[in-house]
Amino acid sequence: MSGTSGKWLVKSEPVKYSWDDLVRDGETAWDGVRNNQAALYLKAMKVGDELFYYHSNEGLEVVGIATVSKTAYPDTTDPKGRFVAVSVKPGKKLDHPVTLAAMKAEPKLKDMAMFRQFRLSVVPLTANEWKTILAMSKKG
Repeated sequence: MSGTSGKWLVKSEPVKYSWDDLVRDGETAWDGVRNNQAALYLKAMKVGDELFYYHSNEGLEVVGIATVSKTAYPDTTDPKGRFVAVSVKPGKKLDHPVTLAAMKAEPKLKDMAMFRQFRLSVVPLTANEWKTILAMSKKG
């Protein structure tokens, strides 16, 4: 399965749960994921895996780096008990947010899973995709 690099991108609408909310809380359950493919990605995550935190719907940009602090467990928001959650902790805010437009314009990112399965809230990244986005965040 892809994502074996231990690098991921997770999406959240900032009006529902923003990067600042994660920083304030110190840790959260990444729950409410109701897509089978995204749930498989959650199950593949390991403690210490790094996640780019992407603001969807508003902002449309990667704003920070979080880490997985607890592997998959039953999602308490799922009444049928079919889906899982992971716990995540904030790492660091990026020097400069990396916009969706900038990522789409970067040839090194043309094959990103995020662009193939845009509706997924959790997608794996290759080591090179991770490095590219991180380098973009340093340039501003």
